[in-house]
Amino acid sequence: MPSLTHEALLMLFRNCPELAPRLIQDSLGVALPVYSKVSEQSIDFTEALPTEYRADLVVQLTGADGPVAGLVVEVQLRRDPQKRYTWPVYAATLRARLQCDAYVLVVTPSERVARWCREPISQGAGSSLRPLVLGPEAIPVVRDPEIARAVPELGVLSVWAHAPHRDAAESAQLAFSALRGLETLDVERGRLYSDIVLWRLNEAARAALEAEMISKGYELQSDWAKGHYARGVEEGRARGVEEGQARGVEEGRARGVEEGREAGVQEGRVMGITEARRADLYEILEARGLSLTEEQRTRISDCVDPDVLKRWIRQAVTADSASAALDRTK
Repeated sequence: MPSLTHEALLMLFRNCPELAPRLIQDSLGVALPVYSKVSEQSIDFTEALPTEYRADLVVQLTGADGPVAGLVVEVQLRRDPQKRYTWPVYAATLRARLQCDAYVLVVTPSERVARWCREPISQGAGSSLRPLVLGPEAIPVVRDPEIARAVPELGVLSVWAHAPHRDAAESAQLAFSALRGLETLDVERGRLYSDIVLWRLNEAARAALEAEMISKGYELQSDWAKGHYARGVEEGRARGVEEGQARGVEEGRARGVEEGREAGVQEGRVMGITEARRADLYEILEARGLSLTEEQRTRISDCVDPDVLKRWIRQAVTADSASAALDRTK
């Protein structure tokens, strides 16, 4: 069964077929024939062969007189020697089907896998197939919300490729740009892409993203808020508040933690949020290289007010010292 990572990346290219030729030309520098239309085609390459061959995605570029290029898009998460036999089949079958040039485009979130995919595939008599490969280094970094608005899938792909390898502040900025780019999408698709973006961030980056959005006057996405507070309830559950475990997590996912609960659930929620924010604060301070004194660590560990911790998180994103991050006057 395909993994969630595989399906998430593939969905971006399936929802936006124009993304594949755009990246081939802009990021890989490969010139494609002039085309006026991009469309998804059948992924079945079995034809009359006894073995089943199915690519992840097939895109057709059409010009004034018919097909001008075919693109086989494959999402590859790990080395798979079998692909060195199936990719040439995909290219040859698509070339015969469309009667034009065919390309194999491999997308991977791992630069190590990308290097393996770029190796030429020998087909005998001196000929070989060299797949076009989009690894993290080839995927553009999208920091501009306007670019993300123009091609939302590109903004989401940028977060997938680069957020795990950047510090909390830069990861948050990439996610911020991607989320702002989702404003033009329908609600269902926007929520789905938001989940993909936020899933790719670690806790420190999520906290920095929250501070970034608040500082710019933007409302947090409801799904983001639910997910953030649900993690707090999860922490409260771990501390033994049984009612918070049974009802807090369920209600937090379904309707949001803000709907309120009975006293026991409320206690678990507050405890969980406090623990989650304290952990976020430590991660941001560590990521930014702001060292804490023993007195400052005690001050953080003794704080049981989630609103105070939230304020310290916001201050820690831009502060030049731990003292400034914990300043009471801000």
